[in-house]
Amino acid sequence: MGESAAILTSCLWTASSLLFTSAGRKIGAFSVNVYRTTMAIGLLVCAHAVFLGAVLPVASGAQWLWMGLSGIVGLGIGDLGLFAAYVSIGPKRTVLMQASSPIFASMGAFLAFGETFSLLSLVGVAVTLTGIVVVLLEREKASEEQSAYVKRKSRGLLFALISAIGQGFGVALSKKGMYVGVGEAMNPVSAALIRMLLAGLFIWTCAFFARKLPELHDAARDREGIKYAAAGALVGPVVGMTLSMVAIANAEAGVAQTLMSLMPVFIIPVTWIIYREKTSWRGILGAVVAVTGVAILFLA
Repeated sequence: MGESAAILTSCLWTASSLLFTSAGRKIGAFSVNVYRTTMAIGLLVCAHAVFLGAVLPVASGAQWLWMGLSGIVGLGIGDLGLFAAYVSIGPKRTVLMQASSPIFASMGAFLAFGETFSLLSLVGVAVTLTGIVVVLLEREKASEEQSAYVKRKSRGLLFALISAIGQGFGVALSKKGMYVGVGEAMNPVSAALIRMLLAGLFIWTCAFFARKLPELHDAARDREGIKYAAAGALVGPVVGMTLSMVAIANAEAGVAQTLMSLMPVFIIPVTWIIYREKTSWRGILGAVVAVTGVAILFLA
């Protein structure tokens, strides 16, 4: 169940990335980040009330602490680093750096509760990451990335690394929060809502101190951009985030994060169908290698 939920999460995040890209072109990346989080909170609150009969999750203080930290580290700091890296070095180098997030998920899981990999799981992770890196290297031909200055590249790579660390450790913190003080995992909708609530509080606080409120006010007037952001929020942070909690609860943290990092591979057929963007044999080979790694992870 955990591995299947992680792969479906990657599919949903692939779709949401296209929706958020369209929204970003209308209202800007920072505004999309703020509004997608706010919309996701509203949708998750409604889902929580319908399915669990309560507006807010019933959880212990320890669960709120760990899941809240997961939201701040993974969705707050991680996503801020992600968008900063997009601006500095472009999306392809940034996503390539994201392939390292399973390593940090495993490190975080080891530090948080001593979770270790089996040998077969390590092989599967290595093969999957190899395939992802091959695909990303094949697609890294954007001229705007090649023209970046050395200092700007260094700063962008640092932001991308911060994003990978934040997302990886966020996964480990989520698993810690889902099981702390209880014998069974927290409900995935409750877990996703706690993460999103604390991440939203963190992001809005940053927006206030960064004096971004006028920019957010102007962005709210763009109906088309807000529609794209709302659709992306439903597909990604709501349904995708909930499934990611299912994955984290039922699979090793590093395995779950690896399978949720397959978005660059899934984007290849999507961009071919929508944008008629062809992929070379190297990209196809990378996709095959990544799928082989996924098969190994299923056997582990």
